[in-house]
Amino acid sequence: MTLSELPSPVWPVVVLLVIQAGDAAMMLRPPRFIADCLDGVRLPRDWWWLLTTAKTASVAGLAVGFRVPGVAMTTTAAIVVYFLAAAAAHLRARALNTTFWVNCLGMLVVSLAVLVGCFVRV
Repeated sequence: MTLSELPSPVWPVVVLLVIQAGDAAMMLRPPRFIADCLDGVRLPRDWWWLLTTAKTASVAGLAVGFRVPGVAMTTTAAIVVYFLAAAAAHLRARALNTTFWVNCLGMLVVSLAVLVGCFVRV
């Protein structure tokens, strides 16, 4: 098994980039379901800007990673870690509603699939 420093195929990384860009944009004025989710895991509102920054940085990392070896792979791995931390926050807060199952775990599966499908070679 080897790791590829540039994504192949590219399209799943593009899809992840678009999702992350949309998520970052929504964090500028979080819709009710996002605000309810963040309140549900008891993340202080004073810290919400950190999520916007992390999501925006992930978009930049994925975009740069199409040209700079290793950056998209590292960024995708960081997105996986982000959603693992989000899942842990949901479990800790016992916030196991639809948002947890669909959004949080769904994005964990998507980002993990992109990581394995685009960067791991058997």
